[in-house]
Amino acid sequence: MKILTKKIRWYYLLIVAGIGLFSFTAADNYFEISKNLELYASVFREINTYYVDDIDAGKLNKKAIDEMLRTLDPYTNFISEAEAEDFRFQMTGQYGGVGSQIVQKGDYVVITDPYEGYPAQKADLRAGDLLVKVEGNDIKNKSTSDVSKLLKGQPGSSVNIVIKRNGVEMNKTLVREEIKVKNVPYYGLINPETGYIKLTGFTQDAGKEVREALLALKKQNIKQVILDLRGNPGGLLHEAVNIVNVFVPQGKQVVFTKGKVSEWDKSYETSMPVTDATIPLTVLVNRGSASASEIVSGTIQDLDRGIVIGQRSFGKGLVQSTRPLNYNTQIKITTAKYHTPSGRCIQALDYSHRNEDGSVGSVPDSLKKEFKTKNGRKVFDGGGIDPDVKIEIEPLSQLTQSLLAKLIIFDFATDFRNKHDSIGDPKAFILSNEEFENFKKYVQTQDVDYSTQTEKELEELKKKAEKENYFEAIKESYETMKKQLKHDKLADLDKNKVEIISLIEEEIVRRYYYQKGRIEASFAHDKDIIESLRLFGNPTQFNQVLAPLPSKK
Repeated sequence: MKILTKKIRWYYLLIVAGIGLFSFTAADNYFEISKNLELYASVFREINTYYVDDIDAGKLNKKAIDEMLRTLDPYTNFISEAEAEDFRFQMTGQYGGVGSQIVQKGDYVVITDPYEGYPAQKADLRAGDLLVKVEGNDIKNKSTSDVSKLLKGQPGSSVNIVIKRNGVEMNKTLVREEIKVKNVPYYGLINPETGYIKLTGFTQDAGKEVREALLALKKQNIKQVILDLRGNPGGLLHEAVNIVNVFVPQGKQVVFTKGKVSEWDKSYETSMPVTDATIPLTVLVNRGSASASEIVSGTIQDLDRGIVIGQRSFGKGLVQSTRPLNYNTQIKITTAKYHTPSGRCIQALDYSHRNEDGSVGSVPDSLKKEFKTKNGRKVFDGGGIDPDVKIEIEPLSQLTQSLLAKLIIFDFATDFRNKHDSIGDPKAFILSNEEFENFKKYVQTQDVDYSTQTEKELEELKKKAEKENYFEAIKESYETMKKQLKHDKLADLDKNKVEIISLIEEEIVRRYYYQKGRIEASFAHDKDIIESLRLFGNPTQFNQVLAPLPSKK
């Protein structure tokens, strides 16, 4: 044990020495770091020697590392050898498997989204198919993670599964392939003049995919284009630069980074010939647009190259770098903050200053700084990308949220697919009044418990009144209000008919035309797209959005 302890001490001292190479204050911190590393080794040794039960050293150490990193930010993570494959998928979008998304439904998992052109779709697996067995093993009560591991494997290998569709069990044999989830799952025409590119990731070749999509659309003589970054959580920084380069000429700064260590202070510029520097462009963002999505939208905004439309983005201005560790492990560590060409950093949360309860606060408005775009328009740091044109999105009703959460719309679409072989053009599909009446009848057979916001607030009032001993005084009024607020399920279905029908239409179209069909089915009622089309149709107003406001004298 003494020999082991000496080795641990010497090993940690070597680590400390290595850290010193990258820190200007290493001499001042050397003793503190050395002391704490030695203390950790001592605690670990004592627990291993004297704890009443045997310990799993690897598991305990992983927990210690994870908890330490948790005090920094959500993006600095330790990647164990077992997690390396999942991390590779995050960076490359590639894995060996059957190519389908799955979700938990009761005791089993169901297919939700077979990827077009991959083994699941080739074997005619459909959304709604219940997975019963994998390689002869009953998967009842298995999690989606467990089932996913069973379906993944070496490309070229086979996997035998049993599915249940419409009450009938079917055997399927699928040959796994190298699955490459596309960064651009769809591009196409909204109308003869308007191209649309949906970007969902920033893994390898994202820039190439956007460039190829734009070139294909230009062959169809488009006059304007929409780049959709909504719900895109980001990814590789250099791919963000490549995507900006599709619309911005060579030699333009896209982003620069600043870190504690000078080696992370870098500037990234467009390096290739531009694909189209003048085509009118709108970029769609929402709260789910983060990181690399914010670099693209923020740079397009800073350079006044296009109009950003939607809702304020997430606000992640932190850059991560992956560094190799021993035993095939890695650490993904936040090394810098990125800044768009105007100089702003859009990081919304300040992880360096935590509240007493450990929570993290947003950058207050009083501390946000003003910057200027190329044309002199005002933009601000510290809170994501604020769209040039804000679109208010009303939240889904409580009823609709319940229909989605309980997979009732999903199951209705599955039943529709089992009864209809085809539906025609996905852009033209409309749910008939007869089918909506069928849906209402179907809902009546399902458990659709939900509370309206008013009902929730009434219950909250009751709890507070009981706590303060006032409830008896208002009990009669409370019961009267509760009866008056009792919702009628059928009435609520009619009240929220428009939003419910749009979701049903998208889900049904996806059964026949996969991800592409669902996107096309959304065009007609997508507020961000409708606003883009309106601005494209009014060039004067389009240019006014990008022009600076006249200064007051």
